[in-house]
Amino acid sequence: MERKPACSSDANSDARRGERAGRTKYMEKDLTSGSVLKNIFTFSLPYLLSYFLQTLYGMADLFIIGRFEGVASTTAVSIGSQVMHMITVILVGVAMGTTVCIGRSVGAGDKKQAAKVIGNTVTLFMVGSVVLAAALVGLVDPIVRLISTPEEAVAGTTAYLTICFIGIPCITAYNVLASIFRGMGDSRSPMYFIAAACVVNIGLDFFFMGALRLGPAGAALGTTLSQAVSVLLALCVILKRKSIRLSKSDFCPRKATMKDILSIGLPVAAQDGFIQVSFMLITIMANQRGLTDAAAVIGIILVVILTRRRWASWKRSSASSSSSPAPCSPPCRRWAPRTSARASTTGWTKSSGTPSPSAWASVR
Repeated sequence: MERKPACSSDANSDARRGERAGRTKYMEKDLTSGSVLKNIFTFSLPYLLSYFLQTLYGMADLFIIGRFEGVASTTAVSIGSQVMHMITVILVGVAMGTTVCIGRSVGAGDKKQAAKVIGNTVTLFMVGSVVLAAALVGLVDPIVRLISTPEEAVAGTTAYLTICFIGIPCITAYNVLASIFRGMGDSRSPMYFIAAACVVNIGLDFFFMGALRLGPAGAALGTTLSQAVSVLLALCVILKRKSIRLSKSDFCPRKATMKDILSIGLPVAAQDGFIQVSFMLITIMANQRGLTDAAAVIGIILVVILTRRRWASWKRSSASSSSSPAPCSPPCRRWAPRTSARASTTGWTKSSGTPSPSAWASVR
């Protein structure tokens, strides 16, 4: 029996080390090896901090508008922020389907499937965000009336929502890009992007509301433009790293891929959406009691919502990181041997590629 030269095995081990180093250098991180608890913690903590920064992001608008404007403008920003928060939560919920599907593909070592998920996600969300923005801009006046906005705050709420609705593609783009990064195991980069957006938002708020005295419209401009900055930063990082190469065919809608994304994302969005509807009902009751009561109650509601969202993000990020090696669609069901052990701990069956009830519970 012929023995292989030692240099051949050394070359193979060097190649494997080089591959692992390359994955560490880029935004893709291997969550299928090493300590499960450590992977969950290192993935979840930046996710939690991202939502903490988003809490400061939302509270900064209320703090700054309160310094330069009266109760009517503060109430307008509070009401508008809650409407936009509900929309954002639903978008993030749907984008969770992208995070899970990309995580499965990356964990299975199938970059072609990961590229298809990314391309279909971009197509789905960008088309959907443009349609949603156009529809909401046309319905802004009925929405303001539906939530019983106090008369003194109607003009400010309308201006705030109109600008934010126009900027929905930017808000959607950031959340989609963040879901892509997290699906590839990188939860730190979205944290840096939202930190940069938070700083830009505070600066723009002081400029638009303090220097230019634009009121609620200035708060909306600061929010929208700072989201655009975070999107540009994310795109620059993606173009620089080139972790996954996309082709034109990846952007063509595929029924199976879309179904995989939406079958996970829609239930998450529905769950969070129903919770936000309950808060909106409380807001409507507060609005009917007058301007001062509305400002007080809505401010408290926003703090409760944002606090709850941080805790929910912690649990959800743990679920998405632990489910990453599982298969997303038929091409991903042929796993590499190194992912089998970890995949079995997530409740997915290797033979059929179907989830057990415990796996669905962890995702949802």
